[in-house]
Amino acid sequence: MSAPQPLVESRMVGGFRIHALQAGGQKLDGGAMFGVVPKPLWERRIPADERNRIPLGMRCILVEHDEGLVLIDCGAGNKENDRFTDIYGIENTGANGRTALEDALATLGHSTDDIKIVIDSHLHFDHGGGNTYRDEGGAVWPTFPKARYVVQRGELDYASHTNERTAASYLPHNFAPIMEAGLFDLVEGETEIVPGISVLPTPGHVPFHQGILLSSKGEKAFFLGDLVPTAAHLPLPWIMGYDVEPLVTLETKRRTLARALKEEWLLLFE
Repeated sequence: MSAPQPLVESRMVGGFRIHALQAGGQKLDGGAMFGVVPKPLWERRIPADERNRIPLGMRCILVEHDEGLVLIDCGAGNKENDRFTDIYGIENTGANGRTALEDALATLGHSTDDIKIVIDSHLHFDHGGGNTYRDEGGAVWPTFPKARYVVQRGELDYASHTNERTAASYLPHNFAPIMEAGLFDLVEGETEIVPGISVLPTPGHVPFHQGILLSSKGEKAFFLGDLVPTAAHLPLPWIMGYDVEPLVTLETKRRTLARALKEEWLLLFE
């Protein structure tokens, strides 16, 4: 059994203080997580449980920026039923009815009202589920009511028009309330969101997946999202079965990791 992860880990990237926040954990099928890689190879790196699931964190990044707090991804949220949380092994309950992400923010003295910008790498339930929350009466609301939510325009369209292959991961209650509240800022391609924080298209897992690049005082850090979900996925052909365009993932990984090596990026894993 892996050791519990701390709620918050902090460090400097140039002039940015960044915090890795644990929004809880989940357990996904190891075969799905490693695609065509044989189990005897991947299980050496991450052992599976009796249901063939491997333990995974839902790590989000909080950046202290001059223009306000920027949150990158937001975990699974609190809206799913017991059957759903059992299938995906989601453990994200904090204290006093809060989520683990809210607990992590509280550790730093912040609440959901303090977030200025939320950047979604994509809108799958384990990355963008925390965009919204379900109140005690069953209504669903934006979790960060004072924030603007940034996502690729193509990703929102892709999430809104699912098929039999994609519908299980894109749940409308994770993003439709944000649309209805007019809180999305839709971008197209590489875009600087605030000085020193840019989104870069990293397609493959889904066509409009984006990574987030932090640049300050000559230092760079890159949030990989589901391009490279764990350190075990760093080898180029170790690609998830969940990826809808695995050969695109391969070329995106090749290009992104080569640039990361050349420019000495700190890599941030979900």
